[in-house]
Amino acid sequence: MNPMALSANGEIEEATDAHFKRFDVVSDESDHSYLNLNRPKKDGGDCFINGNSRTHKKIMQEWRILEKSLPETIFVRAYEKRIDLLRAVIVGAAGTPYHDGLFFFDLAFPPDYSTSPPQVHFRSYGLRLNPNLYANGRVCLSLLNTWAGKKSEKWNPCESTVLQVLLSIQALVLNEKPYFNEPGHGMLGRAIWEKKSQAYNEDVFILSCKTMLFLIRRPPRNFEDLVVRHFRDRGDWILRACDAYRGGLMRVGYYGNYGSSSSSSCSSSSTSVDVSEKFKGSMEKLYPELVAAFHRGGASVGNFVERLNVERKTAPSSSKAAQVVVKNKRGGGIAERVIRRIKKALGLKKKSGKSDGDMTKKDSP
Repeated sequence: MNPMALSANGEIEEATDAHFKRFDVVSDESDHSYLNLNRPKKDGGDCFINGNSRTHKKIMQEWRILEKSLPETIFVRAYEKRIDLLRAVIVGAAGTPYHDGLFFFDLAFPPDYSTSPPQVHFRSYGLRLNPNLYANGRVCLSLLNTWAGKKSEKWNPCESTVLQVLLSIQALVLNEKPYFNEPGHGMLGRAIWEKKSQAYNEDVFILSCKTMLFLIRRPPRNFEDLVVRHFRDRGDWILRACDAYRGGLMRVGYYGNYGSSSSSSCSSSSTSVDVSEKFKGSMEKLYPELVAAFHRGGASVGNFVERLNVERKTAPSSSKAAQVVVKNKRGGGIAERVIRRIKKALGLKKKSGKSDGDMTKKDSP
């Protein structure tokens, strides 16, 4: 990767800053979703090459806006030889089922930009994480003219920008209750719809965690460093959230101190949140993969095997009903099964003559 930066006079120059910039210009666009769109022409009549064209000037204006105004949770890469392409990543916001995830979008400017809005493709990995984000990458948003909306919500050639598109996706699509993005899904506040929304958030969080695994295995080009650093720094936090959600300590999306949401969505010491068996089963399978992936990436996750051992040993056993909840036909509680999966994923093997607890203390990462 050859990181570049846009200077004050609009010229491209090498960047010397070592940290990952919110906006940068790079040279490798080879894995971009729109690579074969708007292929540059060899003559000087191409609007993306001709610096005097209206399209070229508008795109350079967009670069300057992004360089100056991106929030801390959105990162964008432009391309030195393909100014018609952009790639952006949005960090999932706290208080949503998308928290701590990384969501990538590839953008392409049309030749008549800004008369028409940019095309946007969500890198979904075949997953449907939101009513507005399709598994095939389609993004439905009024600002992109791909979703119904009032005239004031549609693309305005004189005022609309790529920054507005990204901020709209962050605020309106990757939101606290994405279930209600789908038309006909009721009104906020009605108990039956809220229950369906909670179930939808559980599904979304599972899919978000699966996306994390895809990204760790094969990060998009020019964002490798960001992906590694992000999950190294946030891995422990994400796993703690998984523990809290599957244990019914709080609703999905609300792990941590998120202000007013904690009072309405997090449980107190005397109450708990209903968690579906579907979510518990999905998390049981996914959790060990997350631990192993974060561990390989350098995150501090060594205490999770020991923590699950403690959970298994302190689980209530006096009631047969409680035993039914934590046991399955194979025998062993949820925590015990997860421990076995984590040890397998991390390559830990039980040594003869030692208990699980002893082994964990010595051999856990």
